[in-house]
Amino acid sequence: MKDFLGVLQLLKRFGIYVYTGDRKVDIDMVQSEVKDLYDNGLLMQEDYLQAVLILRNEASKP
Repeated sequence: MKDFLGVLQLLKRFGIYVYTGDRKVDIDMVQSEVKDLYDNGLLMQEDYLQAVLILRNEASKP
């Protein structure tokens, strides 16, 4: 997982697809889904932290 697309592919493994047409809303929804997966013990801490870092970087882009 190296970029936003990698995070989306991670979610796809769990049957979660996110696309609203608005990139900022997509990023917020993906962050929420990743947190839910981690809170429920479905993601390892390393994957969670890497995904959060990528999503924060994406959110800061103009």
